[in-house]
Amino acid sequence: MNWQAAAIKPGERIIVALDVPNSDGALALVRQLSPHPGLFKIGLQLYTAAGPEIVRAVRDQGGRVFLDLKLHDIPNTVGRAVESACSLGVDMLTLHLSGGRAMIEAAARSAAEGMLLLGVTVLTSSDEATLRETGVNSSMQEQVLRLAQLGVEGGITGLVASPHELGPLRSAHGAKIKIVTPGIRPSGSATGDQKRVTTPAEALRAGADFLVIGRPITAAPDPRGALDQILADVV
Repeated sequence: MNWQAAAIKPGERIIVALDVPNSDGALALVRQLSPHPGLFKIGLQLYTAAGPEIVRAVRDQGGRVFLDLKLHDIPNTVGRAVESACSLGVDMLTLHLSGGRAMIEAAARSAAEGMLLLGVTVLTSSDEATLRETGVNSSMQEQVLRLAQLGVEGGITGLVASPHELGPLRSAHGAKIKIVTPGIRPSGSATGDQKRVTTPAEALRAGADFLVIGRPITAAPDPRGALDQILADVV
């Protein structure tokens, strides 16, 4: 995919989260939502249940894949995991920036040209109380900016960040990085376990390049209709 901002069409900015327990449910959603101009996110739940074959199956149906495994391990292990993900042909892959510089650099060295390597700063389910529980005394914004800077210096090509950190990240890094934003809820949707959320249109105006949307689409009575409504709101 051409990751230049000018070349990304509005519909391509929507990433549908396939947060379902098995491959049958995931592939049924892919069929319902096809042709889908954006990407499908495969996270830990689905990947643990179905393995790399689910990536191949989604790609066989014409879908592009955001593999959201949030890698965090010793540098050599993470580098090899990135190589394996690249061999599957994924378009995006995540790692936790809290793994440190050596791990980030190992991942960047192993990433295929054209794959967006995304650093996760602080999960959208976390708040400042969570930071305190894990020994971080900085504010949420300070921690996000610190980890983002570490990631950019280490060679990542994008970030995963909550809607509320979009402005500071754009101020710090401009357009040289792509930002994928979870915690997206259309107006009137339940927030679930997300603590830092916003609407699709608000997130795009704030500087997001891609929006991860799950339950408002996948749990809707008519997933295709829900996706079309969101696309209409952001075009």
